[in-house]
Amino acid sequence: MKLKILTFAFALLALTTAASAADTIQARGILVGASNEKRESDKQLAQYVPTLRRVLRFESYRYLGSGSGRAAEGNAASISIGQGHQLVVELEGIKGDQIRASVQWNDNGRTLMRTVLVLRRGVPAVLGGPARGGGDEVL
Repeated sequence: MKLKILTFAFALLALTTAASAADTIQARGILVGASNEKRESDKQLAQYVPTLRRVLRFESYRYLGSGSGRAAEGNAASISIGQGHQLVVELEGIKGDQIRASVQWNDNGRTLMRTVLVLRRGVPAVLGGPARGGGDEVL
């Protein structure tokens, strides 16, 4: 059986308050490897594994890197998440518990994805990546 390894990044956005009283977000991006191989998932991902399993349905998850940044409305946070991957998260607006942000995912300067997310404070969004490597690894 061919082992299929997938890597995903997901951004956890949380609302914070800036000194200027403008709305800001604290965005955290985590690069995650997902595999159908039965092994223990990395402990750094323990709080996210139930969500990842529900959404992605893989057996194990590996921590590959992370980063964080802040952005005020109309501005972007550029977040290096490891292995040449970067998330650019631009806050478009906050309404109650909902955060609207555009996200661009880059791999070594190449844009992999652009999307707009409407998130709730503290609830992660999962973004899947394209194939890379000898057919059995995806980043």
